[in-house]
Amino acid sequence: MGKAKFGVFGLAVMGQNLARNIARHGFPVALYNRTGSRTEHFVQEFGKEGDFTPAGSPADLVAAIEHPRPILLMVKAGAPVDDAIGELLPHLEAGDIVIDGGNSFFRDTQRRTREMEAKGLRFIGAGVSGGEEGALEGPSIMPGGTREAYAEVEPILSAIAAQVDGTPCCAYIGPDGAGHYVKMVHNGIEYADIQLIAESYDLLRHATGLESGELADVFRTWNEGDLESYLIEITSQVLAKVDAGSGRPLVDVILDEAAQKGTGKWSSQSALDLGVPTTSISEAVFARFLSAEKEQRVAASRVLPGPNGGRRSPETIVDAVRDALYASKIVAYAQGFEQLAAASQEEGWELDLGTLATIWRGGCIIRARFLNRIRDAYAEDPELQNLLLAPYFVEGLSRCQQAWREVAALAVELGIPTPAFSSALAYYDGYRRERSPAALIQGLRDFFGAHGYRRIDRPGDFHTRWAQDGSEVQL
Repeated sequence: MGKAKFGVFGLAVMGQNLARNIARHGFPVALYNRTGSRTEHFVQEFGKEGDFTPAGSPADLVAAIEHPRPILLMVKAGAPVDDAIGELLPHLEAGDIVIDGGNSFFRDTQRRTREMEAKGLRFIGAGVSGGEEGALEGPSIMPGGTREAYAEVEPILSAIAAQVDGTPCCAYIGPDGAGHYVKMVHNGIEYADIQLIAESYDLLRHATGLESGELADVFRTWNEGDLESYLIEITSQVLAKVDAGSGRPLVDVILDEAAQKGTGKWSSQSALDLGVPTTSISEAVFARFLSAEKEQRVAASRVLPGPNGGRRSPETIVDAVRDALYASKIVAYAQGFEQLAAASQEEGWELDLGTLATIWRGGCIIRARFLNRIRDAYAEDPELQNLLLAPYFVEGLSRCQQAWREVAALAVELGIPTPAFSSALAYYDGYRRERSPAALIQGLRDFFGAHGYRRIDRPGDFHTRWAQDGSEVQL
């Protein structure tokens, strides 16, 4: 038996499925997991799917792979990645490639890239999206590192990635932490998308009285139109699921506390650093924080008054909520792509935004029909400043905006929180205004802090002596 062409370090579900995917495409794979019994169980269960070489130690893993060795780490982000690298380092040789396929923070990836290159080794930070099913059947892969390191592993990564219209959902992203940064923003958009879907469900459930099974049908219908996406599709499946034990819709017996692994928060923090208003993503993160305050919410529900409520006919609002969801999703994606553009400029990554839309069309969690339109928008205008300005999305927003406003007003009237809907609409209205109230903000800042301001009629920075004679001076 010849040596393996690829190594996988870490055999939790994602690592297992990626290893199976690689082997199914004809590439021999060496396997290692710290808990050896998991490696043994994997070979027993899936060994017939391809050419697998189990390894009992990091040294055995390295020895089993043909040089230069590509080794994929599928371990938890943070210290476990550094620990895994530390276990491999004594056995690696110059030119070997370590690939981190987890959700690592991009600054950590930049640090690891520098440390590995100093030792003559190559490092790739690869975002992998698609969950367990995508890992096995074809994920979206976002590799960052040097072009020559990517060229070494491209045949394997492109082969195992999802394929859309004959194009693999994998492409070189950029140097050092670019791949993990793109995956981070992907997850931020995912947070916003999921929050918007949850708000749509909540509004329809409480405003119309539709039951979960009926709402499953609504989302199933929506998935046949402009909203077609993986998340809309699985929403219909989740809402249709009945709990075997209680006979109730499963969604009604799931605890209403949304967990998170940090990528959405990182995305919001980075946007703040860059000065990019990703309001939809941030509101989605805040909504998860609020959901976690379950005990406080239960107590507050007993003492804080709300509106009298009232019901609406489904026929009058289902289509309106669909339009509001579509418009809000456009804003969420536009904000995410604006953040990617800003980060690319800040870090010197030269991200190709059209390529990102292309590789997100399949395999990944936010895959959606209108990613084709995003790709087309950047193909028509590579310097497009904001997706809201692309003709296709201008038309969509124009068509949906009145329903969007009516839905936001209805939510306020009924006391149903829709932070993502509302913030997306506020962003839209703020972005389309020629003049904002920021002039007053600057006047106030100058009054109490002498921060100065600029004028619209002549260049320069100015300050008014508000507390003295009221005269203006140029700074």
